[in-house]
Amino acid sequence: MSTPFRYARHLLRSTARRALNRARVGGVRARRSVLPAAQMTAAGVGAYLIAEQLLGHEAPVFAAVAALIALGFSKEPRLRKVIEVAAGCTLGILIADLLVHTFGQGTLTAVVVVFLSVMLARFLNPGPVLALQMGLQSLLVVMLPAPDDSVLGPFTRSVDAVVGGSTALLITLLTPQDPRGEPIRALREVSTELTRSLRETATGLRNSDSREMWHALIRSRGIQSKIDEVNQQLTSTKELVEYSPAHRRHRHYVRRLEKIADKLDLAVRSLRVLTRRAISAIDEAALSDAGTETLARLSDDLADASVQLSRAVKEPGAGFQRNMATAQDSFIAVARQLHPQHLEIQRLQGEALVLLARTMVIDLLEATGLEHEEAVEHLPEL
Repeated sequence: MSTPFRYARHLLRSTARRALNRARVGGVRARRSVLPAAQMTAAGVGAYLIAEQLLGHEAPVFAAVAALIALGFSKEPRLRKVIEVAAGCTLGILIADLLVHTFGQGTLTAVVVVFLSVMLARFLNPGPVLALQMGLQSLLVVMLPAPDDSVLGPFTRSVDAVVGGSTALLITLLTPQDPRGEPIRALREVSTELTRSLRETATGLRNSDSREMWHALIRSRGIQSKIDEVNQQLTSTKELVEYSPAHRRHRHYVRRLEKIADKLDLAVRSLRVLTRRAISAIDEAALSDAGTETLARLSDDLADASVQLSRAVKEPGAGFQRNMATAQDSFIAVARQLHPQHLEIQRLQGEALVLLARTMVIDLLEATGLEHEEAVEHLPEL
């Protein structure tokens, strides 16, 4: 087979794999966007109809535009984002209406209006999309003739923006979507990565392989971005369950998820320190064979318990308490072993690893619902 033919076949296969991967990712993204897309559609069309049919405004395009911009697609706290963007759109259009009403339409007015709108957008939101949308919106205010068949005159568009923002806010508060879904998904990813990191730590200890331990350390470092995503999702969810009548019944469960996320964050930080110390211990041959094997078994047991924690997070109903109790029992069983003598640890480096493991297990026990004093009671006295 000639070299050009092999290269062409390889290129074709590589292109097909990339296309399939993009299609798979796009399909997942589209499925998760069905409800937000429906919300945007309802907000845009609903705001337009309210302004046209109820208020009698002619072609109230800015009502629909303000509603669509306020909702949008974003990973930021959703309720706060809707309020900020809706207020920003309304204020931007109002500023444009005031300047046009005072100085008239023209190039200089357009320059001032667009600049102020873009600066306002940057103040409200770090993303580039809002600045583009508000700049375009303010430019349309200047360029399009103001409606003169309304009692509000040139300020009709400002009222339309208020209608659009209010419609978006109302749909956000009354949406039937369960707000727990995204933080649960993000929290499960954290728990899953924690399990994998513990498995790699166990393998590295059992084989006295510092390279494998470095892999575990890199994975545990990568968990931080997922924890940040959990906190972001929980911020949005807390706002919804606090102010939305449709979701207030979930507020206690969301507080529970918040505590789990906080304690998992602390546990992951302890794991990173433990893994770094374990790398040094392996490189310096500071652990006996028996001590290495017991620490590896301990790490595997922690990974098994974190699987139960992940299952508990996955099931917000009755399964939550059942799996959480199982995870708690598993972590307690690990905690009772955390004494250097029980683990056949004799040297200082090994004892430091045990102390770090004790700190991590306390955080994991608190994640399952125990208070700090209750968790400490399960540790053997040193």
